[in-house]
Amino acid sequence: MFFAAWLDVDREKRDRRLKKAILITFVLAAANIPFFVVSIRPTVPPAVAEQQMPELWREPVNIATADLFSGPWGAGQAPDPNATYSFVKPKLHGNSPGLTARDPKGMEWSVKQGGEGPTEVTLSRVLSAIGYHQPPVYFVPAFALERDGSIERTPGGRFRSKLESLREMGDWSWQQNPFVGTKPYQGLLVVMLMFNSSDLKDSNNTVYEVKPPREGAARWYVVRDIGSALGETAKLDAKEGDPDLFEHSRFINGVHHGFVDFSYHGWHQELLTERITPDDVRWVSERLAKLSDAQWRDAFRAGGFNPPIADRFIRRLKAKIDEGRKLTTS
Repeated sequence: MFFAAWLDVDREKRDRRLKKAILITFVLAAANIPFFVVSIRPTVPPAVAEQQMPELWREPVNIATADLFSGPWGAGQAPDPNATYSFVKPKLHGNSPGLTARDPKGMEWSVKQGGEGPTEVTLSRVLSAIGYHQPPVYFVPAFALERDGSIERTPGGRFRSKLESLREMGDWSWQQNPFVGTKPYQGLLVVMLMFNSSDLKDSNNTVYEVKPPREGAARWYVVRDIGSALGETAKLDAKEGDPDLFEHSRFINGVHHGFVDFSYHGWHQELLTERITPDDVRWVSERLAKLSDAQWRDAFRAGGFNPPIADRFIRRLKAKIDEGRKLTTS
């Protein structure tokens, strides 16, 4: 009987190893399958896209005066870190843990915990400063949460308020939207690449109906879930918020046939391959270069990064910006 039991245990181990090997093989194979790719094209004529441009981007009045700590919504919209929040429901989608909580004033907040939260707030601040719309997001390191009659101190993260003035209308497509091929659209992709965003998927993009209109538009096209960045780019299990990986990652490999070859290893290479010119990269790099050292530090402070880590990210980002400003077709 002992021998038979030993055989059963050994067989179970072999079965588990076989299943694991099959799973790994499937995942690796899937990462290299050329999935069906949607054609990349604007959905409206250029003249209409120009009229609709405020829905995606507007030229900032003065980038150098933007508040990158409180963000475009200001300190008045920030969550109270000393309040006790009521648990509403758990977060059921995405890779990061989180929950929905309600503050004492009745405002509901989407809380994203884990490593993506700080990165999302910081990148959101930078996008807002150079003209791209963003919802109100803030970082709270920890907070009091009332759940099932008891109050506990729980890890914080990215807090995003659910405002009546911003109504979610659904996703928008990177491949097909009114702005494909325009400088602001191309520049938006370049910023995502500078930050090593590995999550260029449509489900992270949101169209908002804005009532009353804000920042020159009644509808916003927003890249919203942007926490998978500041690390490496990869198709599977990319690590975010890692200064070691970020410091050693390349930005641009070169220029071929008039288009920039980016050192990007995530999904949706079709958005970048032979589509972005050196002029596109210079366009957004010049705007990013107007941010001061203090503004960069404020953006990372808004995300809760400690100063030594923030300085490492900032040095590498500024080096990428300089690289982009100097880029030529040669």
